[in-house]
Amino acid sequence: MRILSDYQSGAFVFGGGHVVLPLLHEAFVTPGWVSDDSFLAGYGAAQAVPGPLFTFAAYLGAIVKQSPNGVPGAIVGLFGIFLPGILILIGALPFWDACRRRPTVQAIMSGVNASVVGLLGAALYTPVWTSAVRSVGDFGIVLVGFVLLTVWRTPPLVVVGISAMGGIVLR
Repeated sequence: MRILSDYQSGAFVFGGGHVVLPLLHEAFVTPGWVSDDSFLAGYGAAQAVPGPLFTFAAYLGAIVKQSPNGVPGAIVGLFGIFLPGILILIGALPFWDACRRRPTVQAIMSGVNASVVGLLGAALYTPVWTSAVRSVGDFGIVLVGFVLLTVWRTPPLVVVGISAMGGIVLR
């Protein structure tokens, strides 16, 4: 059942939406429900607009080859990916104040937060880097975007526009 793919991806996320990217890639591209190009195009579009990356699940639900798709599929995707977090929130909220003061819980949370950095690196490498950076020109666009963002502090929307123009020129 496809909703289980969304639910499992949402259940294993800690630290932000980018961590879910490899899980969604495995759940949707590997079985052939969505093409790799469509997956990356949706990820790029999700990066260009404000809001949580989890809304990417709505895009996948809309374009998936398996039924339901379209608007019903988008609703199933959103419901499936947000449900685990909502259930955890409802279950943990009554105990959160007492837990967060304990040194052991603070140490555990610090360890989990540190591991998220590795997961984000993995999400950057696969599927984004391995699928999108295929030539020296692609690498040049990535490098220019990185410099614009980190050194010159260019607004992200401007960097997206410049990168899109670079991609058009290279193709």
